[in-house]
Amino acid sequence: MSIHTEEKQYPNFINGKEVFSSSSEVIKIINPANTKDVVGYVQKSTEEDLNEAVQAAATAQQKWKKLSGAERGQYLYAVADIMEKKIDEIAHCAMREMGKTFGETKGETMRGIAILRYYAGEGMRKVGDVIPSTDKDALMFTTRAPLGVVGVITPWNFPVAIPIWKMAPALIYGNTVVIKPATETAITCAKIVQCFQEANIPEGVINMVTGSGSVIGQGIATHPGIQAVTFTGSDGVGKRIGQQALARGAKYQLEMGGKNPVIVTNDADLDLAVDGTISGAFRSTGQKCTATSRVIVQSDVYEEFKEKLLAKTKELAVGNGEDSSTWMGPCANEGQLNTVLSYIEKGKEEGATLLFGGERLTEGELKDGYYVQPTIFENVNSKMTIAQEEIFGPVIALLKVESVEEALHIANDVEYGLSASIFTTNISSMLSFINEMDAGLVRINSESAGVELQAPFGGMKQSSSHSREQGEAAKEFFTAIKTVFVKG
Repeated sequence: MSIHTEEKQYPNFINGKEVFSSSSEVIKIINPANTKDVVGYVQKSTEEDLNEAVQAAATAQQKWKKLSGAERGQYLYAVADIMEKKIDEIAHCAMREMGKTFGETKGETMRGIAILRYYAGEGMRKVGDVIPSTDKDALMFTTRAPLGVVGVITPWNFPVAIPIWKMAPALIYGNTVVIKPATETAITCAKIVQCFQEANIPEGVINMVTGSGSVIGQGIATHPGIQAVTFTGSDGVGKRIGQQALARGAKYQLEMGGKNPVIVTNDADLDLAVDGTISGAFRSTGQKCTATSRVIVQSDVYEEFKEKLLAKTKELAVGNGEDSSTWMGPCANEGQLNTVLSYIEKGKEEGATLLFGGERLTEGELKDGYYVQPTIFENVNSKMTIAQEEIFGPVIALLKVESVEEALHIANDVEYGLSASIFTTNISSMLSFINEMDAGLVRINSESAGVELQAPFGGMKQSSSHSREQGEAAKEFFTAIKTVFVKG
């Protein structure tokens, strides 16, 4: 395992230029797999820096919106080409900042490139409809108008894909962007923004300001010069941002928590179910909003499923993502590690049985990282904390049920409704699941995590503000419908 010695300072990007914060302060970014590895330093920005970025974006938007969709799309194609040449550099940086394996971050970077190309193509697709008028001498149709300046607030768990799936549609529809990435992965975002810079995107169209959520994140939510805010992150922060945006009449989009169930029926392919459960629960160290958190198994196959799940979980290699043999990396930061460990303790206190894992790993090279074992509980009931609250870590709660109806009742008995999956070969069970599951994403015979970039993504209940991201659905948030009536 290598230790990197380069410790570079990464500036903000405002009005086409790399600029340092007016505070002259920086924030150290460390590798959660090895805290002795300093990835670099990012700016601890101020309200003054944010104001400068918003003004630049507002000025740039007046010209940017006048370009054709095809012209804006050419910039996105160029960024995608540049990112493709830098794919290993960006993926390696994301691995060091967030802790995922290199294979995962490279796959995520490839997805980011694909998203750019998808939305570049959207610049050539329709933006309205012709509507019959009651006046025979008139023409009536709809078109779409950009919102203006869009504030983008992104989390640390997908430092490439999430910024791009917010910025790309915002830009293609004629908006300009001020992005505040999560501090833990702000260097990865800086490298993405550098690709926009190399593509010669006009000054002020993309602006990046790093810093604390309390200053820059809240500043974006409350800034009168920002017409829309798109946020992915925790439930509590998201609701505050939504309230602040609503108070000043700004449009907002929130993607927040999940407590995602997998249902395993008596007739399921158990090997497929085990593989899907492990991938959904433990990939990315369970740090996905769509990660599997509860596994609801019918009693006739419960013991067999449990034994297969335990056997495969025990084989998982936990370590630094730079090691090609590593399957699961560390928690992304010390706070998240402590959160996961506290939920594990809560599970034991409330009477759940710890079947495997539950400990911080500190032996050998793991001693300097934020590692935790993949963890499985059984004898869990749906009212326990570990069955109700989002843990955002590699922790599974097993629940035994007698019927599919009981499984669906338990699956829906949480405040979240982001994703869910069922493993079954029975079409009746499948249809019941599709119709009755309160989730924005439902998957059959596949893990709960993951959605294709061309498909809408978002949740129900407390998981979302009920708009959708990605695919054509993004147009609904990033534009306003304008109805046009023409009479000669």
